[in-house]
Order: sequence, then structure tokens, then C-alpha cells
Amino acid sequence: MSGNEAPTTASAKQDSRNLLLRVLTAAVMAPLAVAIVWAGGWLWAVLVVAAAIAMYVEWLLIVGDTPRFVAVFGVGVLLAVGICLALGQHAAGLALVIVGLLGVAWFSRQLWRWIAGGLLYAAVALIASILLRHDAAWGFTALMFVLLVVWATDIGGYFAGRGIGGPKLWVRVSPKKTWAGAVGGLLGSLIVAAGFAMSGLGKTIALLLLGVALSVVSQFGDLFESAVKRRFGVKDSSNIIPGHGGVLDRLDGFVAAIAFAALIGTIRGGVDGVARGLMVW
Repeated sequence: MSGNEAPTTASAKQDSRNLLLRVLTAAVMAPLAVAIVWAGGWLWAVLVVAAAIAMYVEWLLIVGDTPRFVAVFGVGVLLAVGICLALGQHAAGLALVIVGLLGVAWFSRQLWRWIAGGLLYAAVALIASILLRHDAAWGFTALMFVLLVVWATDIGGYFAGRGIGGPKLWVRVSPKKTWAGAVGGLLGSLIVAAGFAMSGLGKTIALLLLGVALSVVSQFGDLFESAVKRRFGVKDSSNIIPGHGGVLDRLDGFVAAIAFAALIGTIRGGVDGVARGLMVW
């Protein structure tokens, strides 16, 4: 969740406590995530599968009324897909996703569209994350670019939204998010893209445009998750991450951004060159 929200009637003391909790949590999680991204391979695959499973379970908790078998079946599908992708069996992984979606839809009750949608959401994040890191030459760079753009969008949106406030972005979906926060997030993404360009990790114009696109997609991902929670009357997907809510709340922008990045990379570089297709223009 990007957090580009205008100040509310909550006390300044409570806001400061929440901010401190967010910062401390990020200070622990971010270096660990970077280290695992650097390691890649099975370690990255394990983290991605765990995150995908957590997102699917939280999605089911939001939707409610999910048969236990459907939840277990979906978790098994995500685990199997992750193993196939880690072994380079992309076609098998895709086939398992299709089978999983059909199975979940068949055995679910009246909310089958939402339940199957949750499995698709988690599976897309899983597939995109593993494919983007797969390239030994460009995988780490590409994945870090996406992560840093999403983080910069989050941070820029949070402080611009809280500090400036102003007109709301989309009141019906997320009443507290502001246009100032959206612009702050965009500026954060431009700083990241400029940093990569100055480091010789890509062409300046291409990286700047890509950074803006990923930032916008990330913010739409945040709004999408907010709309899902609003549909079912839920504030946070869970409270597993101190100061950030649930895994869905933390990764909503990343899911949209990584899916978009993998799509662009696959179109330009094929399944085996996703990272290069994203970064080399």
C-alpha cells in the first residue's frame, strides 16, 4: 500500500508512532529482500512462493466463504508452479495455473470469480517475479529497478500525501489518497531511473519513461487492492507486517509493477530474456 494519504484527525503522536513502526519494519525487510534478490535461484523462488501463498490466503480471508479444500488446493497449485518455474519448466508452470484456476472455480461457491481471481493474482506475481530474475546477466538489475521504483513511489507518495495533502485522487476507492501523493510517487520513480541511467545501467530516456510507467502501474495496483478490500468492507488484508498491514497491503503496487515489467520484457526479449528485454533498449 503506497500510503499517499492526507493527514486525518488522528493525533500527531499516533502518526509518529505509525511512521516509526513502518520505518523500522522496512529497515529490517528491505536489506533482507535485496540480499535474497542478489542470491536469486532457489532462495528467491522460495521467497516468491511464500509471498504468493500469503497473498492468496489473505485474499481468501478478505473474500470469505471459501471452502477449505479450495484454499488448500490453491496453495498446492502455487507451490507446484513455483517449483516448475525454478526448474525452468515454464510450460508446465503455465499449465498448472490453468488447471488450478479451473479447479478453484469448479469447487468454489457463489464467489468463485473472486476466489479464482485471487489465485490468478498470486500466480501472476509469482511467475513474473521468477521470470524477471531468471536472466543471469540482467536479472538482478531488472528486479532491483522494479523494486526501487515501487519503493520510491511508496515513499514519495507517503510523504507528499501527508505533507501537502490537497485534492483527493479517487475518493470512492481510497478516500485519503491525494494527487500530491501520486505526483510525489512519480518524482521518486524519476530519481531512481535517473540514478540507474547515471550508473550506466540503461539509456536515460528509456529508463525515465519506464520508471514513470512502472510508478503509475504501481499506484493503480495499490488502488486495485483498495477497491477489493472496500468491496468486502475490509481495512487491512491482515496485520502480519507491523506498520504495513498484510502481505497484500505491502505488495499490491509491486504485483502490478512486476507483472507489467515482465510483460514488456517478455514481448521484447522472450521468456528466456525477460530482464534483458526490459532493461536493454
